[in-house]
Amino acid sequence: MDHRWGFLIGFLGAVGLLGSGHGGQQPPETAAQRCFCQVSGYLDDCTCDVETIDKFNNYRLFPRLQKLLESDYFRYYKVNLKRPCPFWNDISQCGRRDCAVKLCQSDEVPDGIKSASYKYSEEANNLIEECEQAERLGAVDESLSEETQKAVLQWTKHDDSSDNFCEADDIQSPDAEYVDLLLNPERYTGYKGPDAWMIWNVIYEENCFKPQTIKRPLNPLASGHENTFYSWLEGLCVEKRAFYRLISGLHASINVHLSARYLLQDTWLEKIWGHNITEFQQRFDGILTEGEGPRRLKNLYFLYLIELRALSKVVPFFERQDFQLFTGNKVQDAENKMLLLEILHEIKSFPLHFDENSFFAGDKKEANKLKEDFRLHFRNISRIMDCVGCLKCRLWGKLQTQGLGTALKILFSEKLIANMPESGPSYEFHLTRQEIVSLFNAFGRISTSVKELENFRNLLQNIH
Repeated sequence: MDHRWGFLIGFLGAVGLLGSGHGGQQPPETAAQRCFCQVSGYLDDCTCDVETIDKFNNYRLFPRLQKLLESDYFRYYKVNLKRPCPFWNDISQCGRRDCAVKLCQSDEVPDGIKSASYKYSEEANNLIEECEQAERLGAVDESLSEETQKAVLQWTKHDDSSDNFCEADDIQSPDAEYVDLLLNPERYTGYKGPDAWMIWNVIYEENCFKPQTIKRPLNPLASGHENTFYSWLEGLCVEKRAFYRLISGLHASINVHLSARYLLQDTWLEKIWGHNITEFQQRFDGILTEGEGPRRLKNLYFLYLIELRALSKVVPFFERQDFQLFTGNKVQDAENKMLLLEILHEIKSFPLHFDENSFFAGDKKEANKLKEDFRLHFRNISRIMDCVGCLKCRLWGKLQTQGLGTALKILFSEKLIANMPESGPSYEFHLTRQEIVSLFNAFGRISTSVKELENFRNLLQNIH
């Protein structure tokens, strides 16, 4: 045989060996790559990439946001954990210690917060307290000042507003109590099984615009339907597709928290909480979840962008001179407002904000109907939170759905925000203290999830 042919055959044989993995094996894929290799680059329906979000959140936003959320104004949240489930009666209450919620004693909550659940300035307190008294009487008392009568009617109108995306707790109810969020952190409680699965199944199956014939991937009834599901999802209008991705992102964020604050050791001496790598892999590993894990994480980033955008649009509301993070401590309140505005201006400077102008565009009648469907579906999800059997999970579920609902309300109130007066009561656009606390704490949870993804990426780097 000609020596040139021998050389060529030998060369091709060597290439074949390399290609089959025998000549020079490629290093095996790491656990980090299986979870994160697809979680990079640009996000669907967005002009922003994952890497820009990571850098912005982890190094510019996260530390200051955590400091703000530790302040008195944001750590105390009033919630009714006794509201009955409106959909089914047979709720199994979790009896585990870690499912319990530690409620505040009356003397633990700052007086300014207790006397002003809706309020944000000392001057506004007197007016709104008068309004609340009038509302409890069931009528507008003619002896009230004209300004107060107008405020009563406007705030009653606000409470019933079609722009509210959540069914919020009645914080005047005797069953509504204050909770210190720092003493009741969101973490793994052991709440799982059929009851927990049913909550999420009802949310996805009955509230995400999905027909019963379309099965979700990894659903026990979904064998062979994965491609059908994503073909269906991509065929939806941008609003309905975004709705599903927001719920999936919220679900993913909660699972990141549970994996990052997992009970690793429980002895009579101490409890040790930390990162559970196995738990994280079971929820997000591309192979173990048949490709679902990375999609869930990308939806988490999508949720981050939506809430970030809402915060950037509501800046004028918080910039108003008479707005305060009112707790009764004037020095602390002023410092916290300054920190709040620093954070909001940082958020406003983000270069790749989500563009919500494509939402509810086109024919006005159809757009309004779609927006109402969107609102009612999300409102229903907020009601489902009262069916969660774990009280701590219910607490954080209610807070985070109210926070996301507040973000959606802001996104679709651009004209109302633009027309706010520079001082005095804002009748057309209004945020209660409950909405403000839930908005920032909900975003704080998403921000924490993004930060924790960096931690898990590093922990998984050397695991195969």
